[in-house]
Amino acid sequence: MLRLMIALIQRVTNARVDVAGATVGAIGRGILALIGIEADDTAATGERLLERILTYRIFPDAAGRMNLEVGEVGGGLLLVPQFTLVADTSKGTRPGFSHAASPAAASGLFEALCAAARSRHPAVAVGAFGADMQVSLTNDGPVTFNLRVPPPTNLNFPGPPDSLVL
Repeated sequence: MLRLMIALIQRVTNARVDVAGATVGAIGRGILALIGIEADDTAATGERLLERILTYRIFPDAAGRMNLEVGEVGGGLLLVPQFTLVADTSKGTRPGFSHAASPAAASGLFEALCAAARSRHPAVAVGAFGADMQVSLTNDGPVTFNLRVPPPTNLNFPGPPDSLVL
């Protein structure tokens, strides 16, 4: 089964993350991105997801059309790890998390994503991996999109990576 790194992005007028009553990350106008990391995800998948987040045109231009990227409007980026995005909800009434990356792997990939974001965008804030976070936001629109990025494929093989027979 082909799995995908996930970002649930929301256009916000403001957003913040609090842990134990203290704000650990906050932005004004920009994108709040909740990040779900699955077991097969890699740093390359994270780079591709970041590229999509930063270049996704969800801000209005002068005509009111969603035509501008977060950088074009001087917006911030708030990255928040959220393992529940990768939950299997296909059966029963309780989510399963067998597709989620291990906490150690997910933490490393989330930190790599944050470092890449800081190197490419001037205003980046982050949530706290593994913490009990309270996320507050004002969704602008509301505008919310679910971005998914497949893992990189073998460039010499046209099919998805899990269809490769050795």
